[in-house]
Amino acid sequence: MKLLVVDDDARVRRLIKTVVADLAEEIFECNDGAQAQTIFAEHQPEWVLMDISMADVDGITATRRIKAEHPEAQIVIVTAHEGAALREEARRAGACGYVLKENLLELRILLKPEA
Repeated sequence: MKLLVVDDDARVRRLIKTVVADLAEEIFECNDGAQAQTIFAEHQPEWVLMDISMADVDGITATRRIKAEHPEAQIVIVTAHEGAALREEARRAGACGYVLKENLLELRILLKPEA
C-alpha cells in the first residue's frame, strides 16, 4: 500500500512513518496541505495521514479539496487537537478517521489490510 504523511513537523512525520512503516510499500511525505494535493494527484496513495494545523493550506481544507477531486481518497486526520467540533468538521470535509497524536498506534489498526 502507498501512504502519504502530511505534517508540518518533520519529527512527527518521522514518528508516524516509523509506526506504519511495515504496513506500507511506499511512504510519501510533505509539510502542508497544498503539497498534499499535488502529491496525492501524482501518486494516488491508498491512505493519507493528515495533520490539521499547518501553514499555507490546513488539513481540513486539503482534505476537502482532495476528496472533491478524488472521492475514493481515504484520509485520516492525525492531530494533537481534541474536540467534537473539530472531529465533525473533519468528517464533513471527508475524513474517514481521526487519531490523536498521543495515540499513533491506533493508525496500525486503521491501516491494517483485511486478512
